[in-house]
Amino acid sequence: MISFEDAKRKILEGIIPVKETEEIKVLSSLNRILSSDIIASFDIPPHNNSAMDGYALRYEDISQTEEVRLKVIGELPAGKSFDKEIKPGEALRIMTGAPMPKGADTVVIQEVTLIDGDWISIPPKAAKLNANVRFQGEDIKKGELILQKGTRIRPQEMGLLASMGHGIINVYRQLKVAIISTGDELLSIGEKRTGGKIYDSNRYSLYGLLAALGVEIIDLGIVKDVRDLIEAKFKEASERADVVITSGGVSVGKYDLVKEVVTSLGKVEFWQVNIKPGKPLSFGKIGNCYFFGLPGNPVSVIVSFIKFVRCALLKLAGCHGYDKITLFKAKANFQMTKKEPRLEWLRGILSYEEDGWVVTTTGQQGSGILTSMILANCLIQILPVQKEITKGDEVWVEPLEWI
Repeated sequence: MISFEDAKRKILEGIIPVKETEEIKVLSSLNRILSSDIIASFDIPPHNNSAMDGYALRYEDISQTEEVRLKVIGELPAGKSFDKEIKPGEALRIMTGAPMPKGADTVVIQEVTLIDGDWISIPPKAAKLNANVRFQGEDIKKGELILQKGTRIRPQEMGLLASMGHGIINVYRQLKVAIISTGDELLSIGEKRTGGKIYDSNRYSLYGLLAALGVEIIDLGIVKDVRDLIEAKFKEASERADVVITSGGVSVGKYDLVKEVVTSLGKVEFWQVNIKPGKPLSFGKIGNCYFFGLPGNPVSVIVSFIKFVRCALLKLAGCHGYDKITLFKAKANFQMTKKEPRLEWLRGILSYEEDGWVVTTTGQQGSGILTSMILANCLIQILPVQKEITKGDEVWVEPLEWI
């Protein structure tokens, strides 16, 4: 077995990002990776504008300590402009987003004013100088780098691109990832369940995990524990995909043939990692196709994907920050004793209480208990040197905010 750190290093060192690019519509860009920098071609906001519905006026007119009356000389909705200048003693009814008129430097919200025909009364100290004004370029300035090459597009990036008028962008090509489940015991949904058989859930978990990354998924189904069948399926996968991910068949049993087949077709870098869950995990290549052999247990598949495969796919796709994770400490509301000095991840429920963040486990932590992932909103990291956890100890937690 190798350590978690060595396994992750071997994987990431072996990944060479794709170079091919394509043009796509922003509406189709969710989870894709930018292949070029995006530079602002104009300021945002493009002009000073009102942040509230109210009255645009000169601050000098309301800076005194008594109530003032100002004449309302017009109304300005968003999307329109006002050609006249606001003079002393005047105010302009203005809507949120409308450009500030010449001469005005402050907006008083409508809720504090008293309307009397074409006049408004404003109480003392109704607003500070420049109140409720959004200034030109305060968000983005022309010529500024707004999105860096390698950025993964989320909904907020889609909105930002649209705000700059970008309808088409350059991205790295979409990865193709093949998924295969191995095992005589597996049934596809729709098949009749008989003694000793179970429905294949791992492909569905992997499908969801991959869909969240925006890759093209090639579902190659289930292959029986027959060497020739496995070899044929792996060859097909390596010819069609950038990455092939299998589940099952990577342990040391008589019918665990994945390592043998991959070794004959390509190269296996490692096949066991000193972690729990996910010990029987392998990484290698079949031709130019990267290979991940994940364990057969449902929890092990998901945790192995989160800790190894996700960052590898992000790097392959050209994403910067591919290995960034969120970790912080919380107080344990559980206790455990660990038998072996290995890195473990427990499925946890993280909550905030009066004295800070507290985490407890989801109950039974067996790698076949898929409900432990259903209940979890985080992973609890137990280091190899931690032989025992008692209530009140600090532990590292990793939120599962993206799945």
